[in-house]
Amino acid sequence: MTDNGTIFALSSGSGTAGVAVVRLSGNEAIDALSALLKSAVPKPRYAALRTLYDPVSGERLDQALVLVFKGPASFTGEDTVEMHLHGGRAVVAGVLTALGSIEGLRLAEAGEFSRRAFDNGKLDLTEAEGLNDLIHAQTVAQRDQALRQMDGELRRLYDGWREDLLGHLAHLEADIDFPDEDLPEGVSAAVMPEIQYLKEKIEHHMADSRRGRMMRDGFRIALLGEPNAGKSTLLNALAQADVAIVSDEAGTTRDVIEVQLDLGGFPVRLLDTAGVRTSVQKVEQEGVRRALERAKDSDLKLVLVRADIWPVVPDAVRNWIDQSTILVVTQTDLVAKKMFHVEHLAGLSPPTIVPVSAKSGAGLNVLFDELEKIVTEKMSAREAPALTRLRHQRALEDAIEHLERFKANAGRDAVLAAEDVRMAVRSIGRITGRVGVEDMLDIVFSDFCIGK
Repeated sequence: MTDNGTIFALSSGSGTAGVAVVRLSGNEAIDALSALLKSAVPKPRYAALRTLYDPVSGERLDQALVLVFKGPASFTGEDTVEMHLHGGRAVVAGVLTALGSIEGLRLAEAGEFSRRAFDNGKLDLTEAEGLNDLIHAQTVAQRDQALRQMDGELRRLYDGWREDLLGHLAHLEADIDFPDEDLPEGVSAAVMPEIQYLKEKIEHHMADSRRGRMMRDGFRIALLGEPNAGKSTLLNALAQADVAIVSDEAGTTRDVIEVQLDLGGFPVRLLDTAGVRTSVQKVEQEGVRRALERAKDSDLKLVLVRADIWPVVPDAVRNWIDQSTILVVTQTDLVAKKMFHVEHLAGLSPPTIVPVSAKSGAGLNVLFDELEKIVTEKMSAREAPALTRLRHQRALEDAIEHLERFKANAGRDAVLAAEDVRMAVRSIGRITGRVGVEDMLDIVFSDFCIGK
């Protein structure tokens, strides 16, 4: 256990609330609590009501519920104190000021409590990232994904791969270190099928990285269409709020407008884009460029075509229709009993066509159902935990590269082949923190809130 001083911070959200939690961690945490009390410090793991006093002025600060956790049986692995205060700003400010006046205490940095939990072996890096994702989870699916990672599913997966490679490495190194011993011939050839099988499992896991990204950052749906196709009106209808300006004037939307939704328990980001057309205005040209750029990165495209020009699909959006597209025929309230069938579209085959009227609401439920079906199919949980971070992906890419080199060196240079496996072990170990990772720790924990 390391000793980097005793830290304190408000661990609950800022602002007025019924309860505010102030946390302390470090060797002086219990002594600091004692300095705020005129009564005994409660027994570890027993909640007790105590009156808190300023240790300098003696002024009464609050009546709080206090808990003590002795290390290593605490979140950080150190002596830890939690004070559950009344959540008024003056109360919280008074307690934080009082703690700051005690010698040896300092305010925690972002993520420092979780960093200490990692340093003291209470969390690995994937579990710490899962904890951070849980704090920021906005949907049921994000919560469940974060809980799975926080429970150690990714750690067990990656540690299993690492241990398998270590077992193969032991055989390879034995073949190098004891060449005169009675060892089986062709050790590299013998472990080759096992290592190849493991590489394939890693590649299969990486193929699911898009789902992990969508779970953390949201399933991206881009609305595309010519000016006045009804994109902003449809966005407002889907969001059930006036988030975009609606006007008959072409080119009203100049930049990408983003709205976050919870669709079937999954996070979704709706992107309203500038009308796609040729323009001489530089601002509008930039808006169109951004629209097309976001469309390329989207997980689903809603291509909008006005009902009054159906079945003509404008050339400006025609090339964007593919198997990841829903063709939405808009403003159907303005045409009389018009049919909107797939057979009208010569040379195009979008999976789905949905006629809607944002003004009357016709077809919106059908569109919602279709979106929910697609999002659920793409993002539903699999048996194995999803790869959620670019850091993990890059480490696994390195591991695969080293295992490819092992395949080339096996049977030709035993020393290089063993080194390739050793480097693959290190690459996987970087994900969980099983090797030296000091250079990435600040990046991992800096995204945490102060009190975590």
